[in-house]
Amino acid sequence: MRTVAAKSLAEIIGRTRPAGDGFARKDVARPEWTALAVGCAESWHDLFALWFEGGRMRMALIDRGAGRRAIVSVTCVRGAYAAVGHYHAPAIRLERAMRDLYGVKPEGLPDARAWLDHGRWARRADGKKAKAPEAYAFLPAEGEGLHQIPVGPVHAGIIEPGHFRFTANGEAVVRLEERLGYVHKGIEALCAGLSPDKAARIVSRTSGDSTVAYGFAFARAVEAALGIEVPARAQVLRGIMAEIERFAHHLGDFGAICNDASAAAIHARCALWREKLLQAVAQAFGHRLMMDCIVPGGVAVDLAEEAGLSEALDAAEKRLGHVVRVYDGSPSILDRTVSTGIVSGELVHRFAAGGFVGRASGRDFDCRRDLPYPPYDAVDFKVVLRTAGDVNARAWVRIEEARESIAIIRKLLDRLPEGPLVADIPAGRAGEGAAVAEAFRGDVFVAVSIGKDGRIAHVHARDASWFQWPLLEAAIEGNIVADFPLCNKSFNCSYSGHDI
Repeated sequence: MRTVAAKSLAEIIGRTRPAGDGFARKDVARPEWTALAVGCAESWHDLFALWFEGGRMRMALIDRGAGRRAIVSVTCVRGAYAAVGHYHAPAIRLERAMRDLYGVKPEGLPDARAWLDHGRWARRADGKKAKAPEAYAFLPAEGEGLHQIPVGPVHAGIIEPGHFRFTANGEAVVRLEERLGYVHKGIEALCAGLSPDKAARIVSRTSGDSTVAYGFAFARAVEAALGIEVPARAQVLRGIMAEIERFAHHLGDFGAICNDASAAAIHARCALWREKLLQAVAQAFGHRLMMDCIVPGGVAVDLAEEAGLSEALDAAEKRLGHVVRVYDGSPSILDRTVSTGIVSGELVHRFAAGGFVGRASGRDFDCRRDLPYPPYDAVDFKVVLRTAGDVNARAWVRIEEARESIAIIRKLLDRLPEGPLVADIPAGRAGEGAAVAEAFRGDVFVAVSIGKDGRIAHVHARDASWFQWPLLEAAIEGNIVADFPLCNKSFNCSYSGHDI
């Protein structure tokens, strides 16, 4: 039974005015911190990010009903603070990660196991000597006739590493537990002390398939910190790049879902058309994935070969329509995807799961609309929503979002203004900023602190996958082991983006 009363974000923040990035900031005491944690558990506001910086734990919260967003901080006393995960389960993995990276002590955290640290580090992110963690103990499951199936971290294919521990009764999955962290790169430590332009190259590689989204969010955070006004042409080009990235990955993911449902021909066609699109993107922006095209202050490249890009998008849209008709008219495929891997609406709301995972289960959130930023604040588009929460619903959200992306790109191309591509980054200016970008998986959050020397003091990047991976464990429960690849692909969470 809880002994701490929940408090709303409005009660804690009061009249604190938001900064230029839209986030109000406030230092709070331990009672207020725990009251906000209970407020997350009571769904009064959503946990958006949780990280350690400069002796304090920081928590980004959003209350869409009241139109508020804030970053609250609590000072760690002898390295300790009250664990948010004690009250709100979605915080547990975030706090385990921060404990591994910085040695902070989340008091009351119900899971004492390491998360990112696999006992291979010489030093933590703060430079201190790493402590060898104890042997990893997977959670037990009790019952008659149960057996375990370990899968990974090395998989049969060119995919990232992650370990999945199934407990099953025959073919029925009783419990799935993930162990991740195998592709931890040390993003935060690598960025410290770098200039914003150099740090941008690292942050944009947090998850390569979302390189535009990460570059977008990081650039906006730096611009908010330093008060940079981005040229109008650059704002529109950023939106075009972001929607191309979304369309390309939705097209590829839809094909991959069909492949795991034994429709290899659809997969092959989607892969072919995605490849042709990426070749046109390379001609238009100089890089297939548009890596390093978004920079603090604007964009690094202008649009070339607009006609070729438009033709490739038109062709991909037309062919997507063809394979969707095949998908929707194939009972053998739908038999695999309908009612498989269901995630409840209650869970996606509790975890504030974004992207197609959340929207396929009825969570009506898209930061392009709900936390608007240029150029989306001047473009009309539909946020796609389904409620079934199964593989089929996640596939359809992708399909409809892909179509919306094409519509957005056309609108942006029609209104692309002339003008400069990038603004100068002021030297010797300190500040902090936070920003979001809607990646194809969901919301990406980046917070930066810049010192008086103009260099990065701290950066934190949070992928949508942090709040989606735990829901995959729930989705597979009660399904058969053979349906796991299909459920997993319908999520397509990022290992790299999660492992930071």
